[in-house]
Amino acid sequence: MLANFDFDVIQRSWVYLFTTGMKFTLTLTFLAMLGGILFGTLLAMMRLSHNKAIAFVATTYVNLIRSIPLILVIFWFYFLVPYIGAWILGASEPIQVDAFSSALITFILFEAAYYCEIMRSGIQSIPRGQVAAGYAIGMNYWQMMGNVVLPQAFRNMIPILLTQTIILFQDVSLVYVLGSVPDFVSVASKIAQRDGRLVEMYLFVAVVYFVMSFGLSLLVKKLQEKVAIIR
Repeated sequence: MLANFDFDVIQRSWVYLFTTGMKFTLTLTFLAMLGGILFGTLLAMMRLSHNKAIAFVATTYVNLIRSIPLILVIFWFYFLVPYIGAWILGASEPIQVDAFSSALITFILFEAAYYCEIMRSGIQSIPRGQVAAGYAIGMNYWQMMGNVVLPQAFRNMIPILLTQTIILFQDVSLVYVLGSVPDFVSVASKIAQRDGRLVEMYLFVAVVYFVMSFGLSLLVKKLQEKVAIIR
C-alpha cells in the first residue's frame, strides 16, 4: 500500500488546503464559539430564572437541540429556512441564505445548547453566600451576575468551554454535506477526486485533525491544572 502512496499530491496541495480550507474551518469555529458562548450564557441565565415560563422556554430549547443530530440541523436550516423565511415575509420565492451564514447560524444555535449546560453548571458552582452578599450591598440581578457570578463562572469553566470548542472544531467538518463551502474536508475531497488520490488526502485530513485536536487537548489539560491551582 505504501509503495503506491503518493506523497507528492500532499506536497502540492497542503498550502492551498491550509490557506483556504483550514482558514474557513477555523474562522467558522471561532465565530460559532463566540456566538454559542454568548447565546449559551443567556440560555443558562434563562434556565436558572425564577420565572417558570422563561425557564421552560430555555429548557425546552436546550433539550430539543441536544436530542437532534447536528447533521439534520445543518440540512434543515440550509434547505428549509429559506422557505420558512419566505412564508413569514410573504415572499413569492425562498429568501437567499449563503452557505457560510447558514452554517454559522446553525452552529451558533446548536452549540449554544451545549455551552448553556456548561455555563449553568459554572453559575451553580458559585457559593450562594456570594450571591446573597451581592444583593445585600444593593446590587440588582444583572449587576450581581455581571460583577460577581459570571466572571468566576467563566474562569471555572474555561477548560470545559475549550474542550467543547475542540468538539465544535471537529463538528465543523460536517458542513461538507452542503457541498458549497470551502472547509478543510471539502477542499481535500475535491483535490482527492480530481487527482484520484482519496486514500492520501483523507489520511492527511485525519492526521491534521488528530494533531490539532490532540495538541489543543494537551493545552486544555495544562490550563485546567493552572485553574485548579488558582482555586
